[in-house]
Amino acid sequence: MEQRRRSNTIYLLLLFFFLVFTSRTSTSSSCRRRKVKHLSTTPLSSTPLESTITSKVITFSIASGILTGLVSALVLAFLVRSIVKYMKQTPILKGPVVFSPELTPKSLHGALGNGIHLLGSDPNGKYHKVVLDNGLVVAVKRLCSPEASGSSTSRNSVKRRLQKELELLAEIRHRNLMSLRAYVRESNEFSLVYDYMPNGSLEDVMTKVRGKELELGWEVRLRVAVGIVQGLQYIHFSCDHQVLHYNLKPTNVMLDSEFEPRLADCGLAKIMAASHTGVSCYSAPESSQSNRYTDKSDIFSFGMILGLLLTGRDPTQPFCVDGASGGSLGQWLKHLQQSGEAREALDKSILGEEVEEDEMLMALRITIICLSDFPADRPSSDELVHMLTQLHSF
Repeated sequence: MEQRRRSNTIYLLLLFFFLVFTSRTSTSSSCRRRKVKHLSTTPLSSTPLESTITSKVITFSIASGILTGLVSALVLAFLVRSIVKYMKQTPILKGPVVFSPELTPKSLHGALGNGIHLLGSDPNGKYHKVVLDNGLVVAVKRLCSPEASGSSTSRNSVKRRLQKELELLAEIRHRNLMSLRAYVRESNEFSLVYDYMPNGSLEDVMTKVRGKELELGWEVRLRVAVGIVQGLQYIHFSCDHQVLHYNLKPTNVMLDSEFEPRLADCGLAKIMAASHTGVSCYSAPESSQSNRYTDKSDIFSFGMILGLLLTGRDPTQPFCVDGASGGSLGQWLKHLQQSGEAREALDKSILGEEVEEDEMLMALRITIICLSDFPADRPSSDELVHMLTQLHSF
């Protein structure tokens, strides 16, 4: 509002200066005309040649005055526009920006400079466990610098875009989304502060399941799947402006003490260049082939996660399809479904009651639809919430 008021004031001043300059030009021309008229009333008679020269001088003076006024107005307008554009730029903030009353800039500064425990890492940065001076435990993600290359102007542009994205994410509140509590910018590094999730990421949990260190039944796995798609439904359809995740995978799905999932890093991958250096098995075909990303691309990534929950197998490993190795999880599931051997894909450690097995087979069909090569054939997150909640009573 303040910026709009400033802009209007500047434009009014511009109009005022232009009118003053025009009036002065008109007055000057009038004075010249009066002087010529006074001279013409003298006893001396003017020749036709002198009258012609005098009229040309008057015309030239008027034209040059108008032209000078227009050029001056255009230059002033350009300067004002540049100033307004500069004023509207998002300032690059330094130090802690806090969105939670439980945190203070002083406590964050002290904690980030002292003892931190590394929890994990991904191409965009590293996760740390940090204990604040008030005893609150938070998770801090230190992003890789967005300033690796490019001019100073382009680097500052990335900073502003990242800062704007973080402020938008801080406004999003949902039980299945990681809430951004604060961020800290020091030098060229951004540190994002989230709630600490005691069970870590879905990747950590499924690694323990494969290693027989943890048992995760079908009911819990289905609850995780429903929570993930509810988070997607919220950012796809309930935000003022649609938000896409861009990098949905098990390492970005955090689990609280009750194994309730929360999506982390929504939207950051479109800004952080490191996330585009490689294509993971969770990436939709259209995002890697044509660099086109929609909400249906998020659905493909969800389908891979749902396949992980159903099979317990690591999607990054090659799968055998028609006797040939090197296939993807989606191709393997489609092959088993078409050959009538879908049950062979299910994680044997959770096979038990017949009702649960039927639910898992139905979920497997949903997985295959989500992994369609064509985005239009995939269901929306809104449709998926209804499809999955119908499998079990929540």
